[in-house]
Amino acid sequence: MIWLTWRQLRGSAAMLAALLVILATVLALTGPDLASDYSTGIAACTQDDTCGRFYDRFFDGYDMPFMAVSLIVLLLPAVVGLFWGAPLISRELETGTHLLVWNQTITRGRWLAVKLGLTGLVAMAAACLCGLAVTWWSDPLDKSAPGDLALMAPLVFGARGIAPMGYAAFAFVLGVTVGMLVRRTLPAMALTLAVFAAIQLAMPLLVRPHLMTPVTSTFELSETNMDGVGINRDQGGRVEIRLNAAVPGHAGAWVLSSDLVDPSGRPTAGPEPGMGIVQVSTTSGPCAPSASPIMGACTTEINRLGYRQKATYQPLERFWPFQWIETGIYALLTLGLTWLSFWWIRRRLS
Repeated sequence: MIWLTWRQLRGSAAMLAALLVILATVLALTGPDLASDYSTGIAACTQDDTCGRFYDRFFDGYDMPFMAVSLIVLLLPAVVGLFWGAPLISRELETGTHLLVWNQTITRGRWLAVKLGLTGLVAMAAACLCGLAVTWWSDPLDKSAPGDLALMAPLVFGARGIAPMGYAAFAFVLGVTVGMLVRRTLPAMALTLAVFAAIQLAMPLLVRPHLMTPVTSTFELSETNMDGVGINRDQGGRVEIRLNAAVPGHAGAWVLSSDLVDPSGRPTAGPEPGMGIVQVSTTSGPCAPSASPIMGACTTEINRLGYRQKATYQPLERFWPFQWIETGIYALLTLGLTWLSFWWIRRRLS
């Protein structure tokens, strides 16, 4: 069974290995220069306190490769579920070749165990190596990324660390289980993709924010947590502040909510999400249109009046605990689907 399973797998496994070797080579050749550019820039910007501008320039120079390698890691588990998991059993059932195997000395349980074990381990190893390699390469970019692309952000978290290994294991066994239930390859692939995508969306939206109790704090307004101060002349010259997905002193945190609150702690509703309204004079003083620069002087005045950012967030220090917890959740889901597959093949398939 091991020999037969390997013969069926070796073509696609060789193709995947070749792609991973190419990716690893590119990362190994460019990673040291990327880290060197980051270290040099940090050493220079700390002397004149311009690291904020350096982060923006540095990340903008590598934003396309950053998104490309992250997308590769995110897509790999889905590809495993589609092209390795879904056809693994459904193809045998569709063509009827399973009847020949089950009439030999090999039991159904051993047949399924070898197929799941060998193919699943290869898929998990590939996803884990890919995720760790990209994590090593992108470390300087993760440190300089904007808040919505920080290491804990949903779009990035799933493409780092060991989580891709858990995703790949789940996607593979999900494909096998769906293929066993549907018994047709193409419908099984379509259903596998739909279910896996739904779970991947539900995890960061509904589950991950509550893996640990989020931290809620208030912060003074600064360039770190503000995108700008504006005067809306159409609304009587009121001051509007747009907040961003960052909190001072907690770089890389995953901000779940961010509101501008008045001195009494009540949110100030703005015309758009992430925007707040400040009751401050715009006819004279630091927030008058003639004041220059309005960003610094007006922000100081707004802080003096008691306006603050109230944010709920998951700090960067929880990255690896979240990685282990989420991988464990996917491992439990994988074990549950594996049990269902063994039960179904013994009791329901003929």
